[in-house]
Amino acid sequence: MKTLQKAFFLFVFVPLVNSAPPKQQESLQFYEYDTDDTMGSLIQQDYEMQSKDITKDGTNVSLDTSLRLQGDDSERNVRPTKDTNLPTCLLCVCLSGSVYCEEIDIEAVPPLPKETAYLYARFNKIKRIAVSDFADITTLRRIDFSGNRIEEIEDGAFSKLLLLEELSLAENRLMKLPVLPPKLTTFNANQNRIKSRGIKANAFKKLTNLAYLYLGHNALESVPLNLPESLRILHLQYNNITTITDDTFCKSNNTRYIRTSMDEIRMEGNPILLAKHVNAFSCLRTLPVGAYY
Repeated sequence: MKTLQKAFFLFVFVPLVNSAPPKQQESLQFYEYDTDDTMGSLIQQDYEMQSKDITKDGTNVSLDTSLRLQGDDSERNVRPTKDTNLPTCLLCVCLSGSVYCEEIDIEAVPPLPKETAYLYARFNKIKRIAVSDFADITTLRRIDFSGNRIEEIEDGAFSKLLLLEELSLAENRLMKLPVLPPKLTTFNANQNRIKSRGIKANAFKKLTNLAYLYLGHNALESVPLNLPESLRILHLQYNNITTITDDTFCKSNNTRYIRTSMDEIRMEGNPILLAKHVNAFSCLRTLPVGAYY
């Protein structure tokens, strides 16, 4: 019986064991670092590792894409620059006889087209106005240099501008006024550093069309002399005016004289007490704005 069991065991199980496929062992790679083949394999592995996707902020981004993103970031950090050497109508805006050169950091008056009638050059860095700036531009009717750094205006800079009606030099650093063109109707020199000695005695006398004169926020010690009859609005607020005479606005030798055009005079912010100079306003239709007591 035991002999039959051994025979049955050998007949059934031994063939099953022999027919099972042998277990394959995991192959190992060995490199000899002195061979060219090995170096090529290492380079290939390094390339394959770099070509895999990398993670950026939780999103899979390829290496090439990552490099492009870094390049874009560096480009965005570069600040744009302003080229002030461009032709005027590329640097500024030229439109139907008007030239707009506002807030572009120019330091001098740019060359203007000969047909220019209106120049707006506000809020720049202009420090000086020369005779040559307007020597060939006789068609100008309005100039606005507000908000610059103008300290000097050459004598005769505006002498050829016979059609000029409006001139603004507000918010600059002027200490004296230039000779003004004869047909001005509006002149604005608010917020400068102008003192009375910086205004010639006859600076406004021949300006028979001047209607609006703004000299507020300066350093004037007195009201300018020889104001034209055409004047309607006069602003002298926040200066250092301490004196005024009977002939400043009126004519002391003519008690019937009335200054009919004058509508507004502002003198607040000055140390003068206007109540002490009643006769100085006898020819006016309205009293000046300012401190009386």
